[in-house]
Amino acid sequence: MDVNNVNSVLLDVLKELGNIGSGNAATALATMIDKKIDMRVPQVKILEFKEVGEILGDSETPVVGIYFKMLDEIDGNIMFVLSIDSAINLVNMLYGSNDTKSELDEMGMSALSEVGNILSASYVNSLSILTGLNLKISIPSICVDMAAAILSVPAVQFGHIGDHVIFIETQFEEGDRLITGDLFLIPEVGSFEKILSSLGVIG
Repeated sequence: MDVNNVNSVLLDVLKELGNIGSGNAATALATMIDKKIDMRVPQVKILEFKEVGEILGDSETPVVGIYFKMLDEIDGNIMFVLSIDSAINLVNMLYGSNDTKSELDEMGMSALSEVGNILSASYVNSLSILTGLNLKISIPSICVDMAAAILSVPAVQFGHIGDHVIFIETQFEEGDRLITGDLFLIPEVGSFEKILSSLGVIG
């Protein structure tokens, strides 16, 4: 499969996925914290799996990773990754605080799991609408680890059978706070082809 050709055909569809998903996520988050949330999607594109590490940057840098399984008509993983600073800023945004701590406590981790759940569900529901496929996600699993270790989980499961990733860069704004996170939808190889077929990209 020529990823460059797929990228050109999918560009408009992926932008629509980003717009619908971010709009739904912003509404859900605003309702959750009773504040106005603006969300933007600077980038939505297809990557090869080996490029994910380049997006995450230094493999030794600690990050927060939130994982989900995609279930039903599509098999795969979803990975939402935040830098520690962005994660703390997001927790502060959720709780309306200005805590300058450099570590996440149990309450903060729980809040991030819920945000990851809202985000992932919003994009998966958007993908379901665009493809007509039934999609579900599992309950979240969250951890703080080096970027390389975070990446190793989907790599072990899917690196050898599927190497295409839908990458959605997401930015939240609330007042003067700006948080950037990376969302990766990692379908199993047969599921990726099913998505493309449902979108009319391949026969």
